Amino acid sequence: MILQYLRTHVIDLPKRIVVGSGVRKEICRHVRELGLRDPILIVSGSGPTRHIASEVRDYLIDGGFEVFHTCVESASIDAANRVIEIAKECKAKTLIGLGGGKAIDIAKYAAYIVGVEFISMPTTASHDGLASPFASLKGMSTIYSRRAKAPMMVIADTEVIARAPKRFLIAGCGDLIGKFTAVLDWQLAHKLRGEYYGQYAASLSLLSARHIVSMSNVIARGGEEAARIVIEGLISSGVAMCIAGSTRPASGSEHLFSHALDLVANFPALHGEQVGIGTIMMAYLHGRNWRLIRRVLRKLGAPTTARELGVSGEKIIEALTIAHKIRPERYTILGEKGLTREAAERLAKVTGVIE
Repeated sequence: MILQYLRTHVIDLPKRIVVGSGVRKEICRHVRELGLRDPILIVSGSGPTRHIASEVRDYLIDGGFEVFHTCVESASIDAANRVIEIAKECKAKTLIGLGGGKAIDIAKYAAYIVGVEFISMPTTASHDGLASPFASLKGMSTIYSRRAKAPMMVIADTEVIARAPKRFLIAGCGDLIGKFTAVLDWQLAHKLRGEYYGQYAASLSLLSARHIVSMSNVIARGGEEAARIVIEGLISSGVAMCIAGSTRPASGSEHLFSHALDLVANFPALHGEQVGIGTIMMAYLHGRNWRLIRRVLRKLGAPTTARELGVSGEKIIEALTIAHKIRPERYTILGEKGLTREAAERLAKVTGVIE
């Protein structure tokens, strides 16, 4: 127990966070003020974010920086390795991840491997990886987050984020709502296993979840104000992970369920949508107010049932029975043995996730 308290971890925090309408146009000033060097490699998605990346590239070129741009199709280790090679070939000193989850995850992982600085420029508010030092990549030995580069700077343009489909914004809310059960699982591991528990990081993570609940009426209306509320919560959650030195403040049994559902149903929905439903069920196991969580998610327009998620009840049950195996070293309310099929079915039915 004492050794757990004395363990050391390095806290890498973003040096600058810029949130506002049109802030992408100010990137040159921020890059100069932070002393970031070129060549700069922009990593974007291959869809609509490609055009925003071209706009940002032009701003940087007009500012006198040497800039390269590459697109990625998926958040896979193969795509990440390709970006790593490109970064080495162009001798990049700074990587920019511009887009949704896949572009940001690949850029931060590539920056970590190459050993250069990283800027996060989210175009959606769908997940809290935009400010964290962890990346989720497909095709690796594990399906959960791996160590990556914490961003030197986050530039979140609410004008761009508000233009994205509202579904992404609501998914970000689901990811943040999941902090309620993630922190409960962390506390449980601390009490039963002597695992390190950081009160400050946990409190910051919970604050982001409570912020979504208190501002749910505003978020449900959408627009730039909603985008700002959600993006600030996601950044806070990412900072909590930086402080904790792990994903513990932000990822617990609700995330294990989502990862398990990805395995059995081949990534059926957005990550935050799945986490939201997982949170309903895990809150029930923790004996907390799962009905409030379900009510908030419904108000926001997030899915709360298997049907709304687009999966069968059988897949929900199957995911619940294997969720504890996803990260066996991470103790949660699911325990070491997990749920039996009967217990999983009962849990999903009593919370209304399946009929």
